[in-house]
Amino acid sequence: MISSIHDFRKPFFIGVAGAGMSAIAQYLQGSGKAVSGSDRFFKPGEFNETRQKLEAEGIACFEQDGSGITPETDLVVVSTAVEDTVPEVQKAKQLNIPIIKRSELLALIAASKKTIAVGGTSGKSTTSAMLFDILEHAGLKPGIISGAGLVSLIKKGLIGNARVGESEWLVIEADESDGSIVQYKPEIGLLLNIDKDHKEIEVLMDVFATFKANSQRFVVNRSHPLAMRLSSDIKNDFSLQPDHPAGYTASNFTQDGLTIGFSVNNETDFHLNLLGRHNMENALAAIAVAAQIGVPLKVSAEALKKYEGIYRRNQVLGNKNGVWVIDDFAHNPVKCAAAISACQPVAPKVIAWFQPHGYGPTKFLRNDFVQEISAVLRASDEIWMSEIFYAGGTAVKDISANDLIGDLRAAGSNAFFIEDRNELLNAIRSHLTPNCVLLLMGARDPSLESFGKEIWENL
Repeated sequence: MISSIHDFRKPFFIGVAGAGMSAIAQYLQGSGKAVSGSDRFFKPGEFNETRQKLEAEGIACFEQDGSGITPETDLVVVSTAVEDTVPEVQKAKQLNIPIIKRSELLALIAASKKTIAVGGTSGKSTTSAMLFDILEHAGLKPGIISGAGLVSLIKKGLIGNARVGESEWLVIEADESDGSIVQYKPEIGLLLNIDKDHKEIEVLMDVFATFKANSQRFVVNRSHPLAMRLSSDIKNDFSLQPDHPAGYTASNFTQDGLTIGFSVNNETDFHLNLLGRHNMENALAAIAVAAQIGVPLKVSAEALKKYEGIYRRNQVLGNKNGVWVIDDFAHNPVKCAAAISACQPVAPKVIAWFQPHGYGPTKFLRNDFVQEISAVLRASDEIWMSEIFYAGGTAVKDISANDLIGDLRAAGSNAFFIEDRNELLNAIRSHLTPNCVLLLMGARDPSLESFGKEIWENL
């Protein structure tokens, strides 16, 4: 039985190239474990950047054919997407090797540290990265296990979504989508927001209530009406609204092109190279948590001034002929609306492209997508969609992205469907102006990063 991180030495990760899995794999490798893993995207003779970076850190990588599992393997880690038919699962069962889910392993790691768990339906990766940077700048030498690569770590040749710290402090993302957030018992729990995403609001409220109960200290966003219900101490909380005061309140928001500014408690000014009010909200959350463990506001301001961002979160790829190209991980209705809104101060026209993922999730959120996106689009803005990303499995394909486009047109939006995303650039060329933003949005599809680069290179 695996009850602590000391109960195994040679873990094997199935789907090790995934953002969540690779983060834990790197963390354990850096902690002294002998880590190995496989992935369906690892093909013989084909270059894979993630594989290269994992192997550079000493993690042995294999094709997903069962060859990586040996009698010396003492733990196999799976995500919720890994099915029993995968050769590694079958071999692990034949060899009686313990199998646990990624979330269970992360809970064991979290239990071994003074953990800050960042929860909420939006902003977890950004807030985790900001908090890590603040604690690092403050000399607290934290670790991090994140769902996205920090640019500061990527520049060092790393995947960037994990680092072993030299102290007891560890920052993690606590995922509500699979309910795993209830497994963590953090030193500090942070709740950013609660919006309809993978689950109905009633289910999410129960999940986050358990998260609160499991946290020694709890910090919530009092600007968000649902999150505010779970407040335990107003002095620990943060807010963007004077009518919902908290221990840490932001005001005087400004956005000048690609930078934002604001003040906290009317005493400390902050400036970040980011877009959008939602990133002020994320920063304020990180500031509030850092203050709980003694980091002064001035130190947080110094750290965030140098914050370089994370992979595919309002990531500016550049400007050509007056067109800004921005790549973003936005994939639920609130995130898509926030990403579009953040780009609007940059230029008088935003052309947003979105690739939904999953037929079930798209159908579940259809009306919410239409409502949120149509509400934020200006008369000059446009929304384009390509067909839903299908990752395989037994999903019923009973909805198309074109259905959402039809709904958006009916709502009065400038909406266009381009089934094959490879035809997007040619289709939108006549819509581009010398002063506009081309915003690319989507998640779960590992080829979206290369797609963004292709759009930028061929613009």
